[in-house]
Amino acid sequence: MTIPRRRPPGLVAIATAAAVLVLASCSGASDAPTPDPTPGRSSASSSASAQSGQVQKLVTFIVENKTFEQMRTQMPWTTGIAEKYGYTTDYHALTHPSLPNYLAIAGGSLFGVADDDPPSAHPVSGPSIFGSALDAGSTATLYADAMHGTCELEPDGRYGVKHNPWAYFVDERAACAQHDVPLDQLSADIRAGALPAVGMVIPDLCNDAHDCPLSVADAWLERVAGEMMTGPDWRSGHLAIVITADEDDRTGDNKILTVVAHPGLDHAVVSAPLDHYSLGRSYAEVGGFDPLRASRTATSLLTAFGLHG
Repeated sequence: MTIPRRRPPGLVAIATAAAVLVLASCSGASDAPTPDPTPGRSSASSSASAQSGQVQKLVTFIVENKTFEQMRTQMPWTTGIAEKYGYTTDYHALTHPSLPNYLAIAGGSLFGVADDDPPSAHPVSGPSIFGSALDAGSTATLYADAMHGTCELEPDGRYGVKHNPWAYFVDERAACAQHDVPLDQLSADIRAGALPAVGMVIPDLCNDAHDCPLSVADAWLERVAGEMMTGPDWRSGHLAIVITADEDDRTGDNKILTVVAHPGLDHAVVSAPLDHYSLGRSYAEVGGFDPLRASRTATSLLTAFGLHG
């Protein structure tokens, strides 16, 4: 179903302020909407083909345990990005608690996991999106906030290993040790135009709103994702950025706000049913490998926004 161009109540005022003050320099899209025949996408979206090059890189930021309404009303910068570029209205996490949702994105399955225990309790065999991208000759990096070494397998202070899905894939430990890195590396990769095709950024337990207010997470995203929007990967049109949550706080039906930002999107609102497997399938598209497990039959998040296919 295609939803009306009218913006949802509560988004407009926040979005206008955030978009004007923070992202005016990133805007290049026309204010005039163009018809869009893609099912489930608002006619207010513009085609990514207006940008130079196809989407070749996808980086996802994940916050913790918040509903669609909580995110859109308590995260003004993120809401501004949603309104300026694009967001979903029917995107759901898959289960509770956190860990199996991360594994679903990274591996296309819940793997029978129903808790947040460390990798020693849940060794996962087979490929992840990260290892699959590397095997396909592409690139993959996970940037973990508050992680001191690479591919740490135990929680440490504000680093939550339960939010670092690559650490659970035991067949890829060697690759994880090279490409699952502290957040400190991100700025250099942004400046160099060296962001990976398959990328994920995991905030620490405060910056992801797990232990701190959503306002803290929003300010962190403004700084870190905002910096990404100044780099050459973004300016080239090759990079799409996703902001989502792992799950809601168990007060709703696990519907979460998922933002898709790309220079070729203009007020895109997607109403098609999507979930974390949709995100996993999108990673396969940019990474050049076959979708993993349940993501094989999922609707692609990128395709739903007209950014692939």
